Amino acid sequence: MLSVRAIAHQVSSGAVSASAALADCATRIAAREPDIRAFASRSERLQPGSGPLAGVACGVKDIIDTADLPTGMGSPIYDGWQPRADAPIVMALKAAGATIAGKTHTTAFAFLDPAPTRNPHDLTASPGGSSAGSAAAVAAGMIPLAIGTQTGGSVIRPSSYCGVAGIKPSYALLPTVGIKPFSWSLDTAGLMAASADDLGFALAALTGRPELDADTARLAGLRIGVTRQPFAGEPEAGSEAALAAALALVAKAGATVVELATPQALVEAFHAHGPLQDFEAAQALSWEYRNHRGVIPPKLSAYLDAAGAVSPMQYDEARALSRRGRDACRDLFAGVDVVLSYAAPGEAPDTLGSTGDSRFNRLWTLLGTPCLTIPVTTGPRGLPVGVQIIGRFGADERVIAVAKALERLVASRR
Repeated sequence: MLSVRAIAHQVSSGAVSASAALADCATRIAAREPDIRAFASRSERLQPGSGPLAGVACGVKDIIDTADLPTGMGSPIYDGWQPRADAPIVMALKAAGATIAGKTHTTAFAFLDPAPTRNPHDLTASPGGSSAGSAAAVAAGMIPLAIGTQTGGSVIRPSSYCGVAGIKPSYALLPTVGIKPFSWSLDTAGLMAASADDLGFALAALTGRPELDADTARLAGLRIGVTRQPFAGEPEAGSEAALAAALALVAKAGATVVELATPQALVEAFHAHGPLQDFEAAQALSWEYRNHRGVIPPKLSAYLDAAGAVSPMQYDEARALSRRGRDACRDLFAGVDVVLSYAAPGEAPDTLGSTGDSRFNRLWTLLGTPCLTIPVTTGPRGLPVGVQIIGRFGADERVIAVAKALERLVASRR
């Protein structure tokens, strides 16, 4: 895979020109795209920018507005639709010097009906969703950076399936204006790259927050919480093995591993994610549902049929449960620095007909906490499996620092 930091350093030092770095990406895309199908549309020419991300080619999920490329939402309803303006997150990319390589495939309206994208590790396996193209493009070495979004688990899960690093930052750290909404209380923009180190570098450049390019944490003396999220169901053997491996590595490095009990308020918050998302999605997609129901794909169509039945009273109760969950989350983090958990139920499903399951991600999306996944092991079929590192709200710097430390331990073990 390509490194954001390495490319940026080579360009800033004069070792490589930004144009040459972008030309290399264009060659890589031309070679791998016929098999991977990561892109819904591509820029005709990759023009270099100026700034800390000069020479870095970036993919943008195709539910995010771009002024110079169509935004298709993964649906024929929006075939050829051309926004007049870039979304603020795209403007931030360009202001930092990045070049938009193209729009990456999304599931239709970022739901569950699969995109045409393939997993670079196994072309018959799912790349996940809904940010399928973003994860696959990075994993295939076509581009060093991609933007995704998460409402349930659409950054963390495909990152784990495709063996890349992915971060869902604290809610609203990155702007969601100009991104097709699904659930405005949950929708969060995130990044995918080759490593946690690259994520920190890119996120700092995008936000103007240099502290996010965090130094690698010293694990000795840290308290690392672990939750297996029993309310979300059982993981597969591959995810259990990945979590166990990560815990063994941090413990050997001197961290104290703390098994966390699950407050009832968090269990209730987990179950509140569904009705909260349903009520908002029914409104966010009401125009498409009323006017183009015949071309909405089957999983989303059935979902919207049911989502419209959620009442305002049920929605208000879900919001109240989510607020209580946030209070309980503060208590959960009172005695630990970060929490480790599963990034996905297991390795990528061995079918292109499924995007997998977000059950180990939904709670943290609802709570707005920063989450980052890195690949740790491989599963029974030899596909990558990540772990999820979760921090308290606003502690993105700490999450990145711990992820970088774990990343080094994983690399030294190989």
